[in-house]
Amino acid sequence: MAQLHFYIPDAIAEKIKIKAEHAHLSVSKYLAELAKREVASEWPENYFNNFGQWQGEPLQRPDQNAMEQRERLD
Repeated sequence: MAQLHFYIPDAIAEKIKIKAEHAHLSVSKYLAELAKREVASEWPENYFNNFGQWQGEPLQRPDQNAMEQRERLD
């Protein structure tokens, strides 16, 4: 596993320590979780294979009400 070293302002470091403490995690684990969430924004494997696979009754959209008329904001 890679180990990273970086510098941040002391005020930010204190906030990170507090957030890690509230999450019951070490600062290292807390930062690793933050990085994972930021970088791993990929779709799950086979996610798009599920499109068009509905096997129940056909879906029908209910009738829509008429759009209400609102006063103009000028």
